[in-house]
Amino acid sequence: METNLKELCSAVEHIARLAGDFIRREREAFTLDRVEQKHAHDYVSDVDKNSERIIVEQLRLLIPDAGFVTEEGLATFGGEEYYWVVDPLDGTTNYIHGLSPYAVSIALCKGTSIEVGVVYDITADEMFSAYRGGGAWLNGKAIHASKQPLSQALLVIELPYNADAYAPLGLHLISTLYGNVGGIRMSGSAAISMCHVGAGRIDGWLEKYIGRYDYMAATLIVMEAGGCVTNFSGSTSFTMGDNIVATNGCFHDEMLRLVQM
Repeated sequence: METNLKELCSAVEHIARLAGDFIRREREAFTLDRVEQKHAHDYVSDVDKNSERIIVEQLRLLIPDAGFVTEEGLATFGGEEYYWVVDPLDGTTNYIHGLSPYAVSIALCKGTSIEVGVVYDITADEMFSAYRGGGAWLNGKAIHASKQPLSQALLVIELPYNADAYAPLGLHLISTLYGNVGGIRMSGSAAISMCHVGAGRIDGWLEKYIGRYDYMAATLIVMEAGGCVTNFSGSTSFTMGDNIVATNGCFHDEMLRLVQM
């Protein structure tokens, strides 16, 4: 396993593209009656579930004894040494409205170590990938985080579904940063936004109340691209948590101070 991470990453890219092609085809005839509400403002469709089935079936062929942590819960984790962390459709709300971006996200973990990370941006046909120690890549070309300072940074500040709990912090971040940084955006896809940090397209991103499947693959991509990823407290031991800050590394401490309110 240790010597085949590059080959394994390539195989996962293929699986992500298979799922992405399925999701793209389904969007052509997609209707809102295929949508269910999991929680307030948090949606799932049959496309999410069927994409997950495709991904799980294919990943089981790669490592038959690996466990799974998946958003839709179609496969389980039982303490296996290796396990896959899968978001079959990151950006579901965007998808059901026909708005980009949305993606497939797949990570392979060994304990708390992320070994492989693949995020496929379906609408842009962009494959972001990384394997431990092998750098970060976009459609086969190396990518690197930016060197922008906070005053010039383009940031993505998402507002998660848990509005009641997050509103004070979200409003604090926007009111503090608006007019004092290069720009603020929201994308609707944690995985893609984090990959854009790795590619130097944006300079920082953060969110709370998200699942491991939202950020695990993209975390490795950011780190292999030279960026920095921690939880809101600054810890790098965050793979079981629900809050993440990803930056180019130039102003990470400043971002951490902002979330300590």
